[in-house]
Amino acid sequence: MANDDIVARIEANPKYHELVRKRTSYSIFMSILMIIAYYGYILLIAFNKEWLGTPLAPGMVMTIGIPLGVGVIVFTIAITNVYVRKANSDFDEMTAEVIKEANQK
Repeated sequence: MANDDIVARIEANPKYHELVRKRTSYSIFMSILMIIAYYGYILLIAFNKEWLGTPLAPGMVMTIGIPLGVGVIVFTIAITNVYVRKANSDFDEMTAEVIKEANQK
């Protein structure tokens, strides 16, 4: 029963609702960025193979598609890093505040 009381206090805390709202909107924003990058690359593959197959320089074997594909992977790693840093700082601080306030009452 003590857990139910703490859960009720957390759910009644306006900071909890702010945390959920901020975390959800940030997650959706980051997901949209990733979807644009990934599906943008897939759409290029589907509809503009010739451009992706263009060599970077005359006589070069590497095409435009290779660095773009690597770029999608690097972008994925970068936005994951950004999200983790945000979660470990802002979101964890807000979570700690909510838990602290719930345990004080």
